[in-house]
Amino acid sequence: MMARLLPIFRGKPDLTGTMQHLTADSLAGERHLRVLIESVHDYAIYMVDPNGIVVSWNGGAQRFKGYRASEIIGQHFSRFFRAEDVRDGLPARVLATALTEGRFEAEGWRVRKDGGHFWASVVVEPVRDDDGTLIGFAKVTRDITERRQAQQALEEAREALFQAQKLETVGRLTGSVAHDFNNLLQVIGNSLELVSARLPPDLPDVQRHMATARSALETAGAVTQRLLAFARRQPLQPEAVDLNALARGMADLVRRSVGEDVLLRLDLTDDICSAWADPHQVESGILNLAVNARDAMPNGGTLTIATRMRHIDRAAAAANEVEEGEYASLSVADTGIGMSAEVLARAVEPFFTTKPVGHGTGLGLSQLYGFARQSGGFLTLDSREGYGTKVTLLLPCHTESAAEPAVEKGPAAEPEAPSSIYRLLLVEDEVLIRLVLAEALEEQGHVVHQAGNADAALDILSDHPDIQFLVTDVGLPGTNGRQLAELALGRWPGLKVLFLTGYIDRADTSRLPPGTQMLTKPTSIDALLAKLRQMAAG
Repeated sequence: MMARLLPIFRGKPDLTGTMQHLTADSLAGERHLRVLIESVHDYAIYMVDPNGIVVSWNGGAQRFKGYRASEIIGQHFSRFFRAEDVRDGLPARVLATALTEGRFEAEGWRVRKDGGHFWASVVVEPVRDDDGTLIGFAKVTRDITERRQAQQALEEAREALFQAQKLETVGRLTGSVAHDFNNLLQVIGNSLELVSARLPPDLPDVQRHMATARSALETAGAVTQRLLAFARRQPLQPEAVDLNALARGMADLVRRSVGEDVLLRLDLTDDICSAWADPHQVESGILNLAVNARDAMPNGGTLTIATRMRHIDRAAAAANEVEEGEYASLSVADTGIGMSAEVLARAVEPFFTTKPVGHGTGLGLSQLYGFARQSGGFLTLDSREGYGTKVTLLLPCHTESAAEPAVEKGPAAEPEAPSSIYRLLLVEDEVLIRLVLAEALEEQGHVVHQAGNADAALDILSDHPDIQFLVTDVGLPGTNGRQLAELALGRWPGLKVLFLTGYIDRADTSRLPPGTQMLTKPTSIDALLAKLRQMAAG
């Protein structure tokens, strides 16, 4: 087909010899072919001589590239290439490949007259006369920018889905491991409390080692809480949060944390809703991001904390697995070293860090990611090497229907003599946890009944109607703790219910019976007794 394109040359090439071989009939046929080619607007069809000089131009070429025939014929076709491609010798390689292999076919960026770029599908073939002499090259170009963008969008969606599925899988595994560790820490912590209480005071070395063990236990508990945060299983106490007031209140702490070489800017908008979130987790997230930003700016820079209102449309909501609507946005941006694409893709994975060993756990961003998702929002990361990093936390706006039952962490309560003897039922399927807790409570004079499942618990409640407290794990086998509480309260409405759990699910907290309380594992005996006293007084 390309050989038939020869007579559409326009300009000043010397084709006299060739034209003498054409009969009147062939000239008429070639005129028809020229009209056909010039009327094609979906393809740029043109020819260049052996040196790359444009010698013909159709309507499609003018449409794609912006040049009229009178502007481009006689010019070198390299002007359609980007400057870096010209420096790399791509135009010459295109013609050389077409000449040696009989055809050049590829996709790449090309440049329009106005300087704009488009993604082109290009085919180049050599054109020879009847004697086999090279006369030039025929080029067919198609603008496939929209197709490429659609393909890229599809690939990005697939990658986002893969990342989401990977994080979900890691989250489930992480939550399960953290839950098991919490149970172990509960047993270890309560056992240390029992041992410490029974030690005579004249063994200071032993008491010191016990204190060291308890300190290590607290550290281990903090790590499991971070893992639970990533897994979206941490206990939260959501409330209406004024992000502007929170950011202003933290400004001095952030300044002290990042040092004098870092300039702190607050870019806060008045037009923002109250976020529905745990304020302590938001504060922890801001401080963690500020410290990360400081480390990314070893020579100083600017740290900006900003708030905005964001409308999340249906497409964005589906992509981030949240509800469509208005969100409060809080971002922390730095002017530091930024992240490579590879690092950015893994930034929220637990334990992933680029810091040296001993300089970070790799749980900061993963914890914030999990907190955002558990709160009904999401997290975005924007970073390039050499251009800094921006982390944005998007949280749902507070509405009256957003309120959920409070979930309380075990406070570090001061030991206090109980005001009375409590009669309670302890329901826990982990035997070691149940035995140690029961022994510790009984040592302080309380009456403790034990059950490993809901059926046994209901039988005990029937036999002992004087029981004041039902203390139950949430994740019981079979009938779970929440269901047990509903059954028990239906029969004994005066019963006070306290849940113990190693991790919590957003759906579980939203369905807890009203008036019930919760503590998270690991919890101390003192914290448990403080909660019972509070419930008894209420």
